[in-house]
Amino acid sequence: MESAEREEGEMLRYEETEDDDVSPTDLSELLKEGTKESHDRAENTQFVKDFLKGRIKEELFKLATVALYFTYSALEEEMDRNEDNPVFAPLYFPLELHRKEALIKDLQYFYGEDWKEKIQCSEATQQYVDRIHHVGQNEPELLVAHAYTRYMGDLSGGQVLKKVAQRALKLPSTEEGIQFYVFGNISNAQQFKQLYRARMNALDLDKSTKERIVEEANRAFRFNMQVFDELDKIGKSLAEAQDGGLPVHDGKGDLHKCPYYADKLAGNAGPSCPYHGAVALAKQPLVQLMLAACIAVLAGAAAWYMM
Repeated sequence: MESAEREEGEMLRYEETEDDDVSPTDLSELLKEGTKESHDRAENTQFVKDFLKGRIKEELFKLATVALYFTYSALEEEMDRNEDNPVFAPLYFPLELHRKEALIKDLQYFYGEDWKEKIQCSEATQQYVDRIHHVGQNEPELLVAHAYTRYMGDLSGGQVLKKVAQRALKLPSTEEGIQFYVFGNISNAQQFKQLYRARMNALDLDKSTKERIVEEANRAFRFNMQVFDELDKIGKSLAEAQDGGLPVHDGKGDLHKCPYYADKLAGNAGPSCPYHGAVALAKQPLVQLMLAACIAVLAGAAAWYMM
């Protein structure tokens, strides 16, 4: 829809007017320049374009919230672990930034009080969660890459996604279902982002460590791209199922590597290809959770693109 596209342009122009008086060797600038290729790849995904135009189904948005919950639970657990570590302590803003509690509210809105029994971490999300835990416990100096990527994106392009989702899904004006995007303890997002970047640029890091942080940020995008591929394939299968078709595996390649492999997704021992059961598969919780991971990272990519 045109209004969403106008909002996107306004956000982009707003971000371009920032003047943080930065140096090319500052970490924030290195991250911005060092992840441009990743941004370009992310911005060209059809899903991002569709989301910004308001083409988002409520069920998919709910599943995205699930993936975000697992991602931020891991991230904030590791941030808490390193709150006194000098390589991260200056960027520890739990009251202002932490999203886990907000996501719990969103899950309660969408799934009810027994939401914990209705959700599960998908394979793609788990891979990213595992990486976050590894970084927090073994290479905490790289934690800044994940925190900066997520939170600065949420405060920038994420605010556009919030408006698009609220309008497209006809969510309440009281912001139920989109608490994830509501930063009640930040009165001025622009000023806070400038403070965060200044704190990040003031970290005592050598050139090698800064390069590793940029590499880690790109690693996060590589996780994203793997999930995008899952989204494309599963989305096509589900679309055909909704149209009443029953797509069949073409028999080429290793069936066990097929992203729709029924036994892997459903936890059964049989060898049948899930293409034959596309309609039934569309209702499988783990398939839906895989979609959740896809949408979560795409939303993050969209947010990065609009920073």
